[in-house]
Amino acid sequence: VQLQASGGGLVQAGGSLRLSCQASGVIFSFNYMGWYRQAPGKQRELVARMDDTSRTSYADSVKGRFTISRGNVKNTVNLQMNNLKPEDTAVYVCNAVFGPVNSWGQGTLVTVSS
Repeated sequence: VQLQASGGGLVQAGGSLRLSCQASGVIFSFNYMGWYRQAPGKQRELVARMDDTSRTSYADSVKGRFTISRGNVKNTVNLQMNNLKPEDTAVYVCNAVFGPVNSWGQGTLVTVSS
């Protein structure tokens, strides 16, 4: 399983960014797929994820601002991030679970300036 992430970048506080992640090399649908993030000096934390029934879960800190959704391509998820805050600055990493396989993508940097 390979995860290809796109999006991220630099934005001012209050702005928006969109992350996308596509899994390849697998014919089944994911069990879970979503995004984690790690800020400097902090532990990795779950930002948002979706399960195979499209049920979603979010970190309390992003509820109401971030939305995870399925992409048009199979095994793709998008993360729409609105009203970004400087504390959202982190490396965002895509994660997907297919049965016993837990895959991580390369991180993409999101920087929110104040």
